[in-house]
Amino acid sequence: MKVAMIQMEVIPGAIEQNRSHGLELARQVANQADVLVFPEVWTTGYSLGNIEEKAEHIDGPTISQLREVAQKYHVNVIAGSIPLKLVDKIYNAAVIIDTKGDVIAHYEKMHLFSFTNEARFFSSGQGLCQFELNQVPSGIAICYDLRFPEIFRMMALQGAKVIYLPAEWPTVRNENWRVLCQARAIENQLFICAVNCVGDFKGNPFYGHSLLIAPSGKILAEGTDEEQIVIADIDMQIFDKVRNSMSVFADRRSELYQL
Repeated sequence: MKVAMIQMEVIPGAIEQNRSHGLELARQVANQADVLVFPEVWTTGYSLGNIEEKAEHIDGPTISQLREVAQKYHVNVIAGSIPLKLVDKIYNAAVIIDTKGDVIAHYEKMHLFSFTNEARFFSSGQGLCQFELNQVPSGIAICYDLRFPEIFRMMALQGAKVIYLPAEWPTVRNENWRVLCQARAIENQLFICAVNCVGDFKGNPFYGHSLLIAPSGKILAEGTDEEQIVIADIDMQIFDKVRNSMSVFADRRSELYQL
């Protein structure tokens, strides 16, 4: 299964420009991949003032146009995350679209980044999100969620073989990015597909370096710190080989802890 990690430059507040550019990149690579993955809040960046005006409904222009791309090119889309209105709340939310152009799942970011007062703008999600793409059980988390290993273990225990991670991860914490992504892959023996953006917000650059990491922790593909589309293979034979070579899940002492 080929994934295309759309490591785009996100311009804070330039919603129309970001949306148009993201869709252009998606169309460029749609014939080369089975799954397209966008970064976190790629339409707005972290320019979140007047969030009521910037947030979209699930049938709004971004998701509607991505559904058209998915249907036209028969490609799955992980629509990164966008500010999304659900009922009467606004979330930092990812939307998952299948090859028919149908929305099959959405995930609302559970852990809001208190360091930047993210809770001023978004409500926090209340549950995990799991789904299948190309018959592969998958899950999703968003950026800061990476620091909470419990949710990755929960998804692994519920059968996830790939976890997608849209992010806007800054260069100032670049050493944490690779280590945490590899740790989540190794400890749960699954693939991590982490898609970061580039660009900057108020002079603080984002790191890029989108990653596809094997269940062994091996980095299979990594972006640079420039805008690019990183295409890589998720080979489920690797998953089976790693799981069969080391019986981590069989050796768990679940009677001693809750997870």
